[in-house]
Amino acid sequence: MSRIFWLASYPKSGNTWLRVFLANLTSEGSRPVNINEMRTGGTASDRNLCDDAFGVESADMTEEEIERYRPEAYRHLTARSSEILYIKIHDAFTVASAGEPLVPPEVSAGAVYLIRNPLDVAVSFADHLGCTIEAAVEKMGSEKAALSVSRSGLKAQVKQRLLSWSSHVSSWLEQDFIPVHMTRYEDLSLRPIETFTAIARFLGLPGDSDRIRRAVDFSTFEVLREQEQAHGFRERSPKSPSFFRQGRLGVWREALTPEQTARVIDDHGPAMRRFGYLPPADRI
Repeated sequence: MSRIFWLASYPKSGNTWLRVFLANLTSEGSRPVNINEMRTGGTASDRNLCDDAFGVESADMTEEEIERYRPEAYRHLTARSSEILYIKIHDAFTVASAGEPLVPPEVSAGAVYLIRNPLDVAVSFADHLGCTIEAAVEKMGSEKAALSVSRSGLKAQVKQRLLSWSSHVSSWLEQDFIPVHMTRYEDLSLRPIETFTAIARFLGLPGDSDRIRRAVDFSTFEVLREQEQAHGFRERSPKSPSFFRQGRLGVWREALTPEQTARVIDDHGPAMRRFGYLPPADRI
């Protein structure tokens, strides 16, 4: 039986970047891994994963029933595998309707949690959802926020409860079921070697400097964007013209209105201060 390392984040916070790095770190190739052929364990909300574990089509189940049985899907997955799995997850760390964590502690080795300035998240999230920044900011502040909610037709992923951005962060970082290594998106950009090395060590992966540097070089935003332009990216939202857009820090300064900026800070100020996105209250 294997165990799972969860690669957890609120959407548009660097999860794909991390998975590309891990794919390149574990590859012996002399060129970057194809972004459409990453082998890091899959996605927690993949409907096919759930169907395989449930023994019944999830299309015939309610969203509440699917959520209740999702922990069993991860037990099923690890029982059939002999390797450590690195699985992407955007769900908040919640307790399922059956009274147990959505992420079963007994099959979980730990989680890397990626956090990004919510002001920048709002810009990328709006593009991903194909909505206005105003609507994205509203969603980020809602405790009822979710992804892949079925309104018409069957989606490739099952419903994922996000909660608000602040609650998503605290749900992962304040739970005590599994160990978590928190990483800021900004540190991946500003201090990539040091930051990715720390992640590799937490995951028990090779951490020698030459191998880390090669994986970092193969995972730059420029490399990812070139691959998407040449071959497309199957994880791109159909509502967005591209997945790898800019990757710059502080893009919110050009994209958000003063009112939108104030709304994000009003909604998430305490968490933003905690992780260095705002100055401490006594220094304002």
